[in-house]
Amino acid sequence: MVVPLQNSIRDYAWGSRTAIPELTGMVPDGKPQAELWMGAHESAPSVLPSGESLFDLVSADASGVLGEETAARFEGRFPFLAKILAAEQPLSIQAHPSRSQAIDGYARDEAAGIPRDANDRNYKDAWPKPEILIALGPFDALVGFRPLAASIALLEALGVLDELRHLLLDGKLEDAFTSFMSTDRDAIRPLVAGLGEACRGYEGAEFAVEAETLSRLCEDFPDDPGVLAALLLNRVRLERFQAVYLPAGNVHAYLHGTGFEVMANSDNVLRGGLTRKHIDVPELVSVVDFEPLESPVLEGTAVAPGVTAYETGCEYFAVRRVELAGEPVEVDATGPRIVACVDGTAEVVVVGTEDTVALSAGRSAFLQGPEGPCTLRGSGTAFVVSAR
Repeated sequence: MVVPLQNSIRDYAWGSRTAIPELTGMVPDGKPQAELWMGAHESAPSVLPSGESLFDLVSADASGVLGEETAARFEGRFPFLAKILAAEQPLSIQAHPSRSQAIDGYARDEAAGIPRDANDRNYKDAWPKPEILIALGPFDALVGFRPLAASIALLEALGVLDELRHLLLDGKLEDAFTSFMSTDRDAIRPLVAGLGEACRGYEGAEFAVEAETLSRLCEDFPDDPGVLAALLLNRVRLERFQAVYLPAGNVHAYLHGTGFEVMANSDNVLRGGLTRKHIDVPELVSVVDFEPLESPVLEGTAVAPGVTAYETGCEYFAVRRVELAGEPVEVDATGPRIVACVDGTAEVVVVGTEDTVALSAGRSAFLQGPEGPCTLRGSGTAFVVSAR
């Protein structure tokens, strides 16, 4: 069975008012449209033509919908969640837990009696949230820690090292990050103001992108410790179809752009700054991986004519990009799958059957786990997300 999906749009304040409407061909409604969700997460599941949600379908017959092996491996839960993400403003500085951290944190929040939809709850479910974001156009982000020496070099170039030296402590990333994130907002204001002035006056070339980003953050978040934490993170500018993979513990903040995002089927986010949402610095620090990330950008690998794979090693999802130019392309993926068209058109055909679904940009389809391979044809770009 392959069926079209009706998907929900989340109207978070940081979302673009135009990017998702332009991609889908819809008329903008003036509200921010931040994320278009495709999957079976209980808070916003996709809906089938029958009117039943994908979450309810899986809950009623996990083995039949996911396949016996996938259902057993993921304890009857749909393994991944796909999104189109459109950021007009920066998202929070955040990280996501590992499986063991999520299990422990979820149990603690449950024992404390915190409602699952409460704004001050850290763990919405007991799953980790590794994720990949693939740019659909130029995309700006802060991703992973740069070596501390590189951050000191940035401060030296900006001429503000003396003002922040006491927060860098003894040269440990963990200590510097924790100190930045824990600084009182009143004490942050003069530091952010000084950093903003230094960035606006910077005339060099080596750190021009960093200075531009920091200057904007200083203006938008004048009392937010996350601005100082941004000094420690890699500033990344992705071009179309370049990606970043964010395993558990990776500190990041998406800044601007539109991308196709896939993650384990979780909504666990631990925030530390650049937001007015719930912040829990000690809990965030407890899950963070402080190992510097030298090369944040992930390129796809051609695995077949028209098919590019993004190799992450993640057990919850596999992502393939399919370029269509008239000729059919068979995609060697198995298990439950979501096919999402992001440009042009794509027709999804289950091999050996007459089951087909035609997709335009921004539309998606679902294939049950027991189905065989699928063929895509049309003219455009689609992503096939599977459990493996």
